[in-house]
Amino acid sequence: MAYEAKILLVDDRPENLFALEAILSSLEQELVSVRSGEAALEAVLTDEFAVILLDVVMPGMDGFETAAQIKRRGRTPDAPIIFLTAAGAEPDLAFRGYAAGAVDYISKPFDPWVLRAKVSVYVDLFVKDRQLRAVSDLSPLLSAVEEAASGLAGLPAALAAGEPADGKLAAATLADGLARLDGAIAELRSALSYLPGGAPRTPDVGAGRA
Repeated sequence: MAYEAKILLVDDRPENLFALEAILSSLEQELVSVRSGEAALEAVLTDEFAVILLDVVMPGMDGFETAAQIKRRGRTPDAPIIFLTAAGAEPDLAFRGYAAGAVDYISKPFDPWVLRAKVSVYVDLFVKDRQLRAVSDLSPLLSAVEEAASGLAGLPAALAAGEPADGKLAAATLADGLARLDGAIAELRSALSYLPGGAPRTPDVGAGRA
C-alpha cells in the first residue's frame, strides 16, 4: 500500500469542513478535520501533516495564534500552512498570515480546482521528502535486521554446547532474540512504507509464538 500523507483541516464551521473534505477527497490522502485552534494544536502534537488548511477567524484561538503555536510546538513545525478567510476580509490579514508563516492565503469562496492543485503540490513534496529519508535510513535498518538474525543463527550451536544449560534461560534468550528481530523488521517496514509501492509483505517472525 502506498504511503498516505495526512492533511489537517481547521475550521469552526462544520459545513466548511464538509466542503473541504469533498474537494480534497480525490487526493486519496488522510484528511483530519478539527473545529478549533486548540484541537488543531492537539493534532499536530501527535501527528505529522503534509499541509494544514487553517481558517483565520475562529472563536477562542484564532488562525494566527494557532499557526504560531504549530510552528513552536508541532511535530512538523515546517508543515506548510494555507490560510483561508472570508471574502472582503481586512487587507492586512493577508500580511499577518504570511508573517505568521503561511505559504498561501486564499479567500472564500475559492476555486476548488485551484485549492486541490495547491494542496496536491505540498502533499507530493512531503511524500518525496519522506521517501528520501526512508532511503537514507535503509542501510542502518538492514544492518539491524542482519545483526538480530545473526544472533539467532548462533543460538542453536550455543544451546547444543550447553551454553546456557538452563532451559528457562535458553527460552528467555530465544525470546529476546526474536523480539529484537521483530523490532528491527517493524522499523524496516515503516521505512519501506514511504517508498513507492509501500512495504512488501514480510513474515512476522514472532507469529504463532506463545
